[in-house]
Amino acid sequence: MTTPFQGDVAPGWERVGEVFRALLVDGADVGAGLCVFHHGERVVDLTGGWRDIDRVAPYDDATLQVLFSTSKGVVALAVALCVQRGLLTYDEPVGLFWPEFGVGGKEAITVGEVMSHQAGLYCLDAPASLKEALDWGAMTRRLASTTRQATAGHGYHALTWGWLAGELVRRVDGRDVGTFVAEELAAPVGGECWFGLPERFEHRVAPLNTGWERRETSTSGGGSPDSLLSRVLSVNGALAVKGGFNRRDVRAAAIPAANGVSNARTVASIYSASFIETQTPAGSVKILDDEIRQLATRRITPLGERDDVLRIETSFAMGFMTPSAIVPFTGESSYGHPGAGGSLGFADPSRGIAFAYVMNRMGDMLIGDDRAVRLAAAVYSVIG
Repeated sequence: MTTPFQGDVAPGWERVGEVFRALLVDGADVGAGLCVFHHGERVVDLTGGWRDIDRVAPYDDATLQVLFSTSKGVVALAVALCVQRGLLTYDEPVGLFWPEFGVGGKEAITVGEVMSHQAGLYCLDAPASLKEALDWGAMTRRLASTTRQATAGHGYHALTWGWLAGELVRRVDGRDVGTFVAEELAAPVGGECWFGLPERFEHRVAPLNTGWERRETSTSGGGSPDSLLSRVLSVNGALAVKGGFNRRDVRAAAIPAANGVSNARTVASIYSASFIETQTPAGSVKILDDEIRQLATRRITPLGERDDVLRIETSFAMGFMTPSAIVPFTGESSYGHPGAGGSLGFADPSRGIAFAYVMNRMGDMLIGDDRAVRLAAAVYSVIG
């Protein structure tokens, strides 16, 4: 059966399209989307493969995909937009906007410490249920009452980060983070990105890894369920459930660190518009002022510092990962975020690049999936 492809590649960018097609034809991907902007113009916009194991539904430009932690970059831009509007600053304590948060050693934690994974709130104080994890109020109350777990260094807040950042948006803007992202980031670029997917769009979502002959990556992270990494990656066990992010109830909830549902075109458009006037179906768009973008994307964690959770070197700005050995964006001013299993979104203003890749075949890597690395390398090879 011939693998279906859809989309366009601008002259000179054919190499990127070739790598994308090869991933699908060779079986590294089942269904995927890729979008690249260069100096505000879309130069690669491709989808291909299949949404399902039966190869009935093509993976086309109407397909939506769970982003996992690629979601974090979108939410980080939402917080940066709140900073731009004067609703909060990165230097102020979280408790100024969220009074219930300022207990348990968290009184002095700043917005910037939350955003850069330095808040020491990797997980909750005690086990949580799936019902709690799907309830915004329950999770924000649990986090507000949780005692700070570390006061120095940084560690990846794989899931708690999303409720913390999202509650800050809600407290200062009034809208929940899903509504804010849909109205202030996705709609202006003519795209769609959901935190709390409306049921009417469920039929367009490509399921993850369902039925494919490939070892699935557990949402609990492997190892002992009591290990720090397992608790961090599952919110103390709450999301270590059968079906995971393929479940309707999980996609219907807002889990901003992980369950954004979107497509490559929207994510790449948002990243491009974060640093340059970008041509989109909704018109020419630029989201952030240069001063705010530079403030939000400057590396905050010390160079070479080991992550307390992932146990490797990671580098964070205000919610974004910045260049390090584990990410494939290399420009000095670049910023973005990978997602578990392979997805990736980033911007590299120094090269004029915005990039997004999404897929439905989960790889085994939390960060550094080979497919995303190969696609990003192809992009950089074109621009030299």
